[in-house]
Amino acid sequence: MLSTDPLFDNLAYALGLGLGGAPGEVIAACAGVADGDDDGWYDSWCTTADRLVTVADRSVAGGHRSAAARDTYLRACGYYAIAYHPLYGAPIDDRVRAGFARQTDAFARANALLDPRGEPLEIPFEGTTLPGWFFRPAPTPEPRPLLIVTNGYDATLHETYLAHAIPAIARGWNCLIFDGPGQGRPLFEQGLHLRPDWENVVPAVVDVALARTDVDKERVALTGWSLGGYLALRAATGEHRLAACIADPGLFAMDSGMVGRLRAAGVSEDAVATYPDLPPDVLATVERGIAASRAQRWAILQRGFMVHGVDSLAGFLKAISPYTLEGRLADVRCPTLVCAAESDPLSSSADLVADQLTAPTTRLTFLAAEGAGDHCEMGSRALYNLKAYDWLADVFG
Repeated sequence: MLSTDPLFDNLAYALGLGLGGAPGEVIAACAGVADGDDDGWYDSWCTTADRLVTVADRSVAGGHRSAAARDTYLRACGYYAIAYHPLYGAPIDDRVRAGFARQTDAFARANALLDPRGEPLEIPFEGTTLPGWFFRPAPTPEPRPLLIVTNGYDATLHETYLAHAIPAIARGWNCLIFDGPGQGRPLFEQGLHLRPDWENVVPAVVDVALARTDVDKERVALTGWSLGGYLALRAATGEHRLAACIADPGLFAMDSGMVGRLRAAGVSEDAVATYPDLPPDVLATVERGIAASRAQRWAILQRGFMVHGVDSLAGFLKAISPYTLEGRLADVRCPTLVCAAESDPLSSSADLVADQLTAPTTRLTFLAAEGAGDHCEMGSRALYNLKAYDWLADVFG
């Protein structure tokens, strides 16, 4: 355990150690921050990240444009994300935007040391643009297969680079990462909230990808992690230019977990049957229970309200109801990998997803005994990369 605060511990473990942070740096940043001290947490992690940027800057200024300097910038990039996550909420805290800006800058400095460098993208979308990056291995005359990565509830494209682009590039594939409505810059700076119809979001990304001469148009895959497991599947129901889809995890609907929380809170079956239009007295009781739990308060009253652009629990419940794959999975046409982590509640619907898919489907379970049983296999991303990307390589041929 890195912190006795469950929210802090999860962030430090998942975004810090899970995505390649240095254990000593993570432990030092957590030390001395009291439980629930979000201000102190932000300051400690930003101080750590600022120090790393300074160290890497000095190295580069000394003529050492090295992989070590690049990786130092990338660790700082991840640490800035850890810093501002507890401050999620509506209206958006200025420190969230400031931390994200510093994260973006650290990522750009790391990219300047890549060979070849990633290419920043502005993806045309409904009168505005979505931010993205295109990465490729060393250029070759032949087009390469492409992995598109869609995010989930609270990560940004910078974390998807660490989790997905690095292993994809190492396998000789192109990789396109982006943030859609409700994620990263579109949320923090453009005011675009999350939406369930990812089949109307991903085609804009695929259009940009297929316009490139370095992409093999017959081998384009989409992967999504966390809530992105749902978003990727939803996208594949309408975007039929995809050659493969990975859902990590196979999430069928957002509100299944909420219904479970209602029952656990002692809400009567008669009241549950009115979901999402719960009676006011039930809503008040449920909200008090959520507010009493630091992790639940952050997940729903802070993050959920901010991402969906709502200001009440009633609004939140109505906002998440359309996030379902009910009656849609038969529309997925490409080979699909449905992942589940043994100890992750979001993985509980993976069997339901796999059963309703009619396209060629592979089911993959990650176990706690393997060190990969937690959400998005954060305890062993290396094992996930081995198994999932081997599957994708087989599909790509």
